Amino acid sequence: MDTKLPQERIKPFRLVKYFTFTGLVVIFLVTIILSALNTHWVKALQRQKSEDYAHSLIENLNHQVFIQVIIPMGVMFGKIQLSTPEQFERMDNVVRSTLHRFKVESLNIYTMKNTIAYSFEPDLIGRKNYGGTGYYQALEGKIKSRLIQRGNFFQISLGFPKEVRLITYAPLRFEPKLARLTGPVLGVVEVVQDLSEDYQIIFNIQILVVITCTVVMGALLVVLVFVVKRGEGIIQKRAMERLRLKERLSKAERLSALGEMAAGISHEIRNPLGIIRSSAELLKKKVSKFDPSNTIPDIIVEEASRLNNIITGFINFARPRSPVLNPCRIGEVIEKNITYLSMQIEEKGYTINKNYQNSLPEIQADANMLYQSFLNIFINSMQAMPAGGTIDVAISADDNIVTIHFDDVGQGIDGKVLEKIWDPFFTTKETGTGLGLGIVKNIIESHGGSIQIVNREQRGARVTVELPVERSELETA
Repeated sequence: MDTKLPQERIKPFRLVKYFTFTGLVVIFLVTIILSALNTHWVKALQRQKSEDYAHSLIENLNHQVFIQVIIPMGVMFGKIQLSTPEQFERMDNVVRSTLHRFKVESLNIYTMKNTIAYSFEPDLIGRKNYGGTGYYQALEGKIKSRLIQRGNFFQISLGFPKEVRLITYAPLRFEPKLARLTGPVLGVVEVVQDLSEDYQIIFNIQILVVITCTVVMGALLVVLVFVVKRGEGIIQKRAMERLRLKERLSKAERLSALGEMAAGISHEIRNPLGIIRSSAELLKKKVSKFDPSNTIPDIIVEEASRLNNIITGFINFARPRSPVLNPCRIGEVIEKNITYLSMQIEEKGYTINKNYQNSLPEIQADANMLYQSFLNIFINSMQAMPAGGTIDVAISADDNIVTIHFDDVGQGIDGKVLEKIWDPFFTTKETGTGLGLGIVKNIIESHGGSIQIVNREQRGARVTVELPVERSELETA
């Protein structure tokens, strides 16, 4: 069977599958990109928050240092000299008490000459020119921050270094009349904040987001693969069914056209065949007077009659007539068949067992056509048991269907034969035409019914005929 048609029909579905998988990959990539952007925004917000935090802390420290250190020391000693133990201790107490519980890793206070006058790290006190660019910008009254990141290449590239510190430089100002910090610059304050823990939390959240997205997308992929496989299987199955149906339809159309042509030819053959038969009968009468033992006219008549029966059966198959529906009882039709076959039943030793359900309904059917179809079934059952046997006939009914079972005790039907039993001109009999069961099927289906032939489990074959009690308007149209 050619599989090009199913493949072509599946192409649109494969296109949908391709776009679906591509869309899933794009969604995953977009999710990862959005996650990276969100992480960038979170880190930017974290830095801004840390800078604002440092500004507030420096402003508070500036106020406390001015109130508790600069003014008292200026009054007591006339000038500020943190190199003296007493002033340094006072500065250290004020700074540490002000920054108590604040997240500050390191703090340096520079003089106007870029010398560290105070630091959390004693080794840095007294160092000169240590402030850098941030120091000089703070001398101009600006508050500047810079981010210091340390780690290996991959940590820096991924944006999550091992160590992250925010260094903020701000001017230490004189407070005129204890007002806002708008007075002259007295020095520079350097505050160092360790943001490594915050960045690690952000990194963990990003990893969690990526893992969640991966799991969700993986689950969606599994579901999608399952759905696609099921859908592809269904589409392919339906495509194959449509192909087989199309081939059967094409075959039926060819057979129909051939049947119409052959039926026309057969009809034309019957006329000369009738003349041949009549002439042979006339010849028989004349020959019998001179040569009574001559059987040639008898053979011509017999063969002409047989050929006429074959042509009649073919025409009935090729051009089935529509049933004339009238009230009909199936039991009466069966009884008529049995009466007609009574002589053969008696001669060959057949037994007919009847099992009819009580109160069988009348159906709308053509009794003559059903008689013809049932007669063929009885004859086939008898031919399956040439030495005699039993035929069981059972009739049952419900509100809509009358069911007739014909059971014989013959040898049954070979599986290969059973597959071809409805094919026109297929027969296993030497003198058969292969049209009998086809005619039976046409008659049953013309009544809106169905016929089925199966092998019985014990022995023999079963023919099941189902006929509707009343045909619908669609069937009779």
